[in-house]
Amino acid sequence: MKKNMPIFLLILSLAGTSLFAQSGIQASIHFKLGSPQGEFAEEVENLGFGLGGNFLYNFPQTPFLLGASAGFLIYGSETRQAPFSLTIPDVTVDVTTSNNIFQGHLLLRAQPQQGAFRPYIDGLLGFNYLWTETTIRSENLDIDENVASSTNFSDGAFCYGGGGGVMIRVYDGTQKPLEPGESRIAGVFIDFGVRYLKGGEAEYLKKGDVERTDEGKVIYNPSQSTTDLLNFNLGVTLAF
Repeated sequence: MKKNMPIFLLILSLAGTSLFAQSGIQASIHFKLGSPQGEFAEEVENLGFGLGGNFLYNFPQTPFLLGASAGFLIYGSETRQAPFSLTIPDVTVDVTTSNNIFQGHLLLRAQPQQGAFRPYIDGLLGFNYLWTETTIRSENLDIDENVASSTNFSDGAFCYGGGGGVMIRVYDGTQKPLEPGESRIAGVFIDFGVRYLKGGEAEYLKKGDVERTDEGKVIYNPSQSTTDLLNFNLGVTLAF
């Protein structure tokens, strides 16, 4: 899967560029909750949380939209204090290890384009990218900078699925007269959606998979399973 990752990223990038070059656009940002399912739930018990967004083009005179969806989730994090180094044991830093998932998909949506209440159905095809990262930060709260960071482990898997939701309009921009050459936001919507995403098998780290020895060595014991997720999204969508 790692060899195919650049191809997926290129496809999503080209899709996003094409969308913004045209009218009839939906752009959204949302807060995400991810609930592991199946084998993934047996390995990861806690919910993931993060951010995501969609960029969609509406084909004229049809209920269909096509575009890209992306987002990330943190499904585990721990922070500990440790000496800055073996030679400087009297200076301590905060060491945070986080377990993360990036999701990138091509998205096909069916949705009515009129009215204040707009339900929709989604179909998605893409990938999950899972990685664990360790970051060192100063204990000084006035200094909001990373001292150092490193990716400890990563893997990816194909992913597909479907879902649905509803958009509720809270602002109607079509009532405002337009001057020649002027553009506007046609509508602002509160957007709630649910997706079930079937993720292929991948290796990843979770709580308890990292061993730190007294000699300063680190041993990784990765878990392996399918990576199914039930996602809940709540956010705002702008229609242009």
